Parts: sequence; C-alpha cells; structure tokens
Amino acid sequence: MRQQDVHDELRARLHEAAEAHEPDRARILARIERGMAPQARSSHRATLPPVFGWVRVVSATAAVAAVLGVGGYAVASAVKDTPTEKTVAVSPAPSGSPDATSRPPSHSAAPPAPSTSASPRASATPSSTPKASATPVTPVAKGEEDGPLWSDGSVDPHSNDFWAQSDVTLKTSRQLTSLTVRLKVAQTGGVSDTGAWRSLPESDFTQTVAEQDGFLVYTWTLKPGSKVAVGEWVFAGQYNHRQGGRDAKKDSYTITGGADGKQYAVTGDFATHTTADGDS
Repeated sequence: MRQQDVHDELRARLHEAAEAHEPDRARILARIERGMAPQARSSHRATLPPVFGWVRVVSATAAVAAVLGVGGYAVASAVKDTPTEKTVAVSPAPSGSPDATSRPPSHSAAPPAPSTSASPRASATPSSTPKASATPVTPVAKGEEDGPLWSDGSVDPHSNDFWAQSDVTLKTSRQLTSLTVRLKVAQTGGVSDTGAWRSLPESDFTQTVAEQDGFLVYTWTLKPGSKVAVGEWVFAGQYNHRQGGRDAKKDSYTITGGADGKQYAVTGDFATHTTADGDS
C-alpha cells in the first residue's frame, strides 16, 4: 500500500473518531466533585497533607483537557490535510451611520400654510348682489277708480241719532289675489265700535278695529291663497256716536288690491257720489 493511501486512511479514521467522540461531561464533573468533597478515609491516609487531594483534582482536570486537546488537534490536522472545499461563514459587516440620502425626511418644520389672500379678480367681484324686493310697492291712491277697481263711500240710510253705519262699496272687473280695505271714522264725540261685516266670506279675511290718531279704524285683509271674484262687494263698519245728527265729512276709506301681478289703489270720502251707472 502506498504511503499516500495510508495517510488518507489514517485521516479518515481520525475524522470519524473525532465526530463519534462525545465527552461524558457528567462523569467528568462527578469525578471533580468527588475529589473536592471531604470523605472518610483510613487512618493512614488521613495523615496525608490535604494538598494531595487538590493535586488529584488538578491532575484529573488536566488529563481531561489533554484528552480533549489531543482529539481536537487530531481532528484539526485531519481536516487541514484533507483537500476539500471549505466554506467560511462571514458575519455581516456592522452598518455604519446612514448618509444623508438614507435618513428620513425631517418633520421639524411644518409645510407653509396656503395663502388666504384673495386674488385681484376675487376682490374685484362685488361682495353682494342686490336682491329685488319680494313685496310689491303699494301705489298711491289718487281717486275712486284705478284700473279694474271702482269704489264709493256712503252712510247707510238706516243710521239714526245714536247709531250709524258707514258702507264702503267696491267693484272689480278682474279677479283679485290680494285686497286690503281700510275705513276711518272720525271721532266726533262718543264714537265707539258696535260691529262690522262684509259681503264676502268671513273666513277669507282677517278683521281688526283700533283707535288711531282720533279715528276709529276698521281693516279687512284678504288671507293668503284666497281670492275675490269679479263683482260688487260691500264692507261696513258700525258704531255709536253722540246724540244728534253726525257729520261724516272727515271720514274716509282706502282700498288696495292686486290683479294679474299688478297693484291698484283707490280712495274716497263719504260725500254724495255718482255711481258707475250714472245714478246719484
């Protein structure tokens, strides 16, 4: 057998022996503990100096270390001489401090707030748009007729020395969607309200009576959604007064009404009037 083959076989056996070798740590430690623990000895051994006990412990430990060292040396020699490929585990290099490109963005400064200043075009825009008035302007009454309205004021012939009734007659040639009738009776002495009525449905109107600036004022107002049909209608105010004949020259009335989206107004007093048919 060639010398090279002998060396190869020896290395192989040493390698197998090193792999199969498992030191009995429990047995070794037990021997060390036995060497350190005090035990009952014979009289001739008790006379020996205690230093020999420690020598035995140290000798046993050295022997174990020698066995392990020889085995490791043999294995290392066999591995070193074996021409096999070796793999070396390399631990990752410690990471250095990150450079500026790897650092997270700084949040110490908040982003600039968006500008709230108005643009020149926005500032030139008018701040508000004028709104048209939702309430039509009431026209000024100038006479007894206006558009589709005709009116008349008179003292009822059934009036007497203590009581009277003032009638306001309205004629309209168009349907009215709004209507307000106001009768003013001058305070000539003892004038006080005793009632009022109208020839149109009571449920279509709200009615009030109040004393204002020396007058007893009756007011009838058409409710929203109600209408006044084409025709002739009467609004009457009743009142007591001082005994004797009463002068109605200071009494008056005013009527405003709406038809076809337009407003109309009439006014008059209680003197003798000519009717629409020409009768007095």
